[in-house]
Amino acid sequence: MAIGRSLRLVLAPPHPAGRPFILGGLGVALLGGWLLGGWLFELGLLFTLFCLYFFRDPARVPPPRPGLVLAPADGRIVSVAQAIPPEELGLGPLPRWRVAIFLSVLDVHVNRVPVDGTVTRIAYRPGKYLNASLDKASEDNERNALALRLPDGRDMAVVQIAGLIARRILCDVREGDMLRAGQRFGIIRFGSRTDLYLPPGVLPLVAQGQTMIGGETVIAELGQRGAA
Repeated sequence: MAIGRSLRLVLAPPHPAGRPFILGGLGVALLGGWLLGGWLFELGLLFTLFCLYFFRDPARVPPPRPGLVLAPADGRIVSVAQAIPPEELGLGPLPRWRVAIFLSVLDVHVNRVPVDGTVTRIAYRPGKYLNASLDKASEDNERNALALRLPDGRDMAVVQIAGLIARRILCDVREGDMLRAGQRFGIIRFGSRTDLYLPPGVLPLVAQGQTMIGGETVIAELGQRGAA
């Protein structure tokens, strides 16, 4: 069972954002190999295989129980701390729990919606390309932030953050869209970070160092409250 799941993960079809890179690698392998020799064919083939792996987009099965906050990305938690949401989202100056997930180049980079909700604000901000595992990446790096309004009126945020070698954040949803937990909403190319800001008073159920599976791992329960 575990072997089958691992194979499905590795052999999952690529996200549409990867097609230009995959086709470009194939073009280099075929045309360059024919014109310049085997070394360029091998280089193009290796790049194509890497892109097929990096842009893989496996199916995920969200837990059926309502009231759960799911991981918005695959990767390792590098921080669980209280922080103020990005100012551009207009969620107020009070700190709330933030769970930061670092995505290495080996992780699936497709971002998923953490809860059922409506997109009330999308705000892009240019910035630096620091190592995404650093805490200051949340403030200094290029980012795209989404504010989500839950059915009960509470707000939360998920932020796509570019990393050391990431140079493109893609977001496929718009303000006003009604989203479902586990739904795909974007991708960050080549190493990155995704921050999740929980509703005020909601406690995280995860810890630094844990590995997340986007759209499946439970980060919090909306009914699980504590001090903000």
